[in-house]
Amino acid sequence: MARPSSIPERPQTRLYLITPPRIDDLDAFAGQLEAALGAGDVAALQVRLKPADEATIRAAVTRLAPIARRHDVALILNDRPDLAADLGCDGVHVGQSDASVASARRLMGSAAMIGATCHDSRDLAMEAAEAGADYVAFGAFFATDTKETTHRPDPEILSIWQQTIETPCVAIGGITVDNAAGLALAGADFVAVSAGVWAYPEGPGEAVRAFNAVLAQAWEAASGRG
Repeated sequence: MARPSSIPERPQTRLYLITPPRIDDLDAFAGQLEAALGAGDVAALQVRLKPADEATIRAAVTRLAPIARRHDVALILNDRPDLAADLGCDGVHVGQSDASVASARRLMGSAAMIGATCHDSRDLAMEAAEAGADYVAFGAFFATDTKETTHRPDPEILSIWQQTIETPCVAIGGITVDNAAGLALAGADFVAVSAGVWAYPEGPGEAVRAFNAVLAQAWEAASGRG
């Protein structure tokens, strides 16, 4: 998930998938994931199960990791750098109440991808970037049922970040095929999506195709190709 350069030169915004907070049938979800990752470009998959015990998380990572790697998609675990390191994940995403970026780096090593939740705060994002985060996540930009949210940043935060800081930024929260383009145009390097893919009426594969088309159109518009 390397940082694209500034618009218009940078590549188009990419899709960052997040699992549903609960997976009742792991084999069935594995089939959905296979369909999603086979349908178009996806940069990363974050395994985010809340609430879930350690055994459930381990089972999910063990089942889903081979699918992600078969499609060259980075596998990121939410919250638990200790488990991420133990399970051989490509990275970990930490929230403000989780392990610090620095401690996650110590546990996972220099090659791991470390992301940090920064809500609506450039100050938190700069602290994370200075601590060595590989990306920072802003949100929630829209209402979402996936998790309880209290922060609602303006998309301008993405534009300002894009223009001033090299660390990639991820937009998260209630993102759908219908509203993703605005965040891409504002400067999101990646859009993180959960229900917008898994609950898509035509299925996860069609959702990924639709997101890729919307993000491509946004990039073409930003770069003057559209």
